[in-house]
Amino acid sequence: MQSSLGHKAGIVAELNVVPLIDILLVLLVIFMVITPLKSQGLSARVPQSVAGKTSDFVPVPSVVVQIVGDSAAGTTQPRINGEDVSWEVLGPRLAAIFAARSEKVAFLAAANDVMFMDVARAMDLMRGVGIVQVGLLPLPSSPR
Repeated sequence: MQSSLGHKAGIVAELNVVPLIDILLVLLVIFMVITPLKSQGLSARVPQSVAGKTSDFVPVPSVVVQIVGDSAAGTTQPRINGEDVSWEVLGPRLAAIFAARSEKVAFLAAANDVMFMDVARAMDLMRGVGIVQVGLLPLPSSPR
């Protein structure tokens, strides 16, 4: 900090920027020297497309298990992708669906008025057949 006597205002403090500029110039020189020495990354091989060959990739549709009905009345019904199934058939049906799939991901959807007991029951059946990841989806409340 540097101070000087002003004409009418008295003592005025001024910032001495010369040391700051010296430090910035030294840093600039250091970064200019270091930048060419920095590694440029890893080499990557990009797969080339074969002319005339179409992709054999077929997307697998996701599996959504829905719990519909009213838990208070005891009338909950599971569905697999919109198809009604009973609670007894839900486990074996999911096992049959996921037997040939390598990706063990399914979604579970339930309305707010469905009790957690039914959601937990469905999740337990899903985990029991080997579904590794279960995503939760909200549904609007069932009409009464």
